[in-house]
Amino acid sequence: MTFPRWPLAGVAALLLAMQAQAADGQKIYTQGGANPAAMACGTCHGADGRGMAAGGFPRLAGLAAGYSAKQLEDFRSGSRANPIMQPIAAALSDEEIQAVTAALAAMPAPLMAGVGRGEKAEGAGEVLALRGAWERNIPECVACHGPGGVGVGESFPPLAGQSAQYLRAQLEAWRQGTRKNDPNDLMGHIARSMTDVEVQAASDYFAGLEHKEASQ
Repeated sequence: MTFPRWPLAGVAALLLAMQAQAADGQKIYTQGGANPAAMACGTCHGADGRGMAAGGFPRLAGLAAGYSAKQLEDFRSGSRANPIMQPIAAALSDEEIQAVTAALAAMPAPLMAGVGRGEKAEGAGEVLALRGAWERNIPECVACHGPGGVGVGESFPPLAGQSAQYLRAQLEAWRQGTRKNDPNDLMGHIARSMTDVEVQAASDYFAGLEHKEASQ
């Protein structure tokens, strides 16, 4: 027994069209996902993905796709708590997450001058960033996040180019346990070992690197 081929071909074409539409990461960023609850990312993170410091919304432009996808999945699961992002992440399909995070990774990010451990360190924030506080088992931030806090791969996101408000909020979230999505509680341990002054100083230091963009 045979069946007409055209209905199956029509269904396949429709599925491909739907997939193509769902996979338009730039459209998801600017207009939102298929589910109305998945609002446009640019509403809070800016048209260029550079974030909105006043509201505490982070830069997403240039972040590794694997890192961003993990964060969205963690918002879904609740291992990273945020009243704004949790319902948005839950409303995105797996395909939409892959598409929008790929679009974010392709957005131009600020070019920062690399500042390594060999640089002179002055002030609480710079000392913590470049030297750490090993007597309390706090490694220097650049050991994991790269020279100048530019980020390393999919596991260690950039710190430079993020606002002080956002960085401080994340350290506080690790302190309080509302963010617990790092391997082996690495950041939780570091944040709980930092003083209030160090939290503020380190956040200010990396936020300040945004104004030292490399000229080439």
